[in-house]
Amino acid sequence: MKSDNKLSRVLIVGGTHGNEFTGVYLIKKFEQFPQLINRSSFETLTLLANPQAFTAVRRYIDKDLNRCFLAENLEDLTLSSYEDLRAKEINNLFGQNGKTPVDLIVDLHSTTANMGITIIVDNDQQLSLQLAAYLNHINPSVKVCSHGNSGQGRNFLMSVSRFGIGIEVGSVPQGVLNAEFLLKTEAMINAILDYVQMYNQGEVPYFSNNLICYEYIEKIDYPRNEQGEIQAMIHPHLQFKDYEVLHPGDPMFLTFDGQTITYEGNSTVYPIFINEAAYYEKGTAMCFTEKRMITVE
Repeated sequence: MKSDNKLSRVLIVGGTHGNEFTGVYLIKKFEQFPQLINRSSFETLTLLANPQAFTAVRRYIDKDLNRCFLAENLEDLTLSSYEDLRAKEINNLFGQNGKTPVDLIVDLHSTTANMGITIIVDNDQQLSLQLAAYLNHINPSVKVCSHGNSGQGRNFLMSVSRFGIGIEVGSVPQGVLNAEFLLKTEAMINAILDYVQMYNQGEVPYFSNNLICYEYIEKIDYPRNEQGEIQAMIHPHLQFKDYEVLHPGDPMFLTFDGQTITYEGNSTVYPIFINEAAYYEKGTAMCFTEKRMITVE
């Protein structure tokens, strides 16, 4: 393997959202015990991305930090909210033209939705897809979700590096530590670092290159009235059913007067982020994905 293909620096990020404690406390643990994340063939760094939001036990102070990383926004000096300034600072430190550019960002998140362990990747990053396939190989319960062609990933913190991968775990309430999911996240981090070590040394083991991937299609809002007020809840038959198939005619919402609203699409979909607490403000009740078998190069 050519040396210029090797990864020289990995950044583990927690607290991109300040009330997602899993990532925050893993960062604190790794900073206290750096030997846990040290590997011989590359440097591992850590970052608490949004310290003010963590102190306030809020997702963000002014705006969602994980929507502040579009290239044009990073270059726009008129954007001066706390999170916009923080995004510029992170990019200047760790971006591809930064002071200490990183090759791979591992961004740690938790969700109130019943997502188990989910790996978030970009479609066009083959190394990230290989890494996701490896994580699924060693733990078949791991789900892999891609942004599809939505372009969403260009907003995210992990987009400032050559390669990026997100770890999303749940269901975990906001502002709460859950030992089970912290340990599962830590296991994923160790597996990622071990993979990078094997990759750098040309010793990646053989595993199937066929990967089930849940590809983003669109976000679905709650039913609302003319004033924009929510008029229905996630239907009980759908609640906690992330990654389970939704057929045309299946219940989606339950109105406050007891009426069922069904899925009226023409094809089966696989909803994720169902009833995510942080997405109420974003007008998102769930995200639809399609389930695809892809071949990783």
